[in-house]
Amino acid sequence: MTPEDAHSFESSPQHLNSLRAFDVLGRFLDEDGWYPRRVKEKYSYSMIYSGRHGDLRCFAIIRVNEEEFIFYAIAPIKVPEEVRPAVAEYLTRANYGLRIGNFELDFTDGEVRYKSSLGFAGQELTVDLISNAIYPAVHTMDRYLPGLLRVSYGGATPFEAIEEVEGYMQDKEE
Repeated sequence: MTPEDAHSFESSPQHLNSLRAFDVLGRFLDEDGWYPRRVKEKYSYSMIYSGRHGDLRCFAIIRVNEEEFIFYAIAPIKVPEEVRPAVAEYLTRANYGLRIGNFELDFTDGEVRYKSSLGFAGQELTVDLISNAIYPAVHTMDRYLPGLLRVSYGGATPFEAIEEVEGYMQDKEE
């Protein structure tokens, strides 16, 4: 954050809190090995997360006026138009029971992303809060990515794909 950035906003406590949050976010991403790139003219960073099942494009965003932190993990595919209804069902089934975050499907272009967010109005955005939003997002997207691929390209039904992903995980947890 440069001094020019700070002057581009009114110096209200809300804006100053968000600017401090953006600074904490950048330091966390650097120190945690994310290799973030600042998105020009935005209070956000882009980066890549290499999971077991693929590379995810990620965005960490501070919504300055709202004092919100949003993290997106984006699937490495665009879902073909003809299978988007089946993928929507798969993602709805995946969303059921998730505690932190949710899947989203853009029916226009087929983008699938996982979103985790939190508000920090009037309080400090800490490294722990950032970590607790980011890691569930990338781990959940990576966990459900094989099922997404099977529904998108492998002819699996949403039910079959969820059974494979969640059944496999239950076996590993026991």
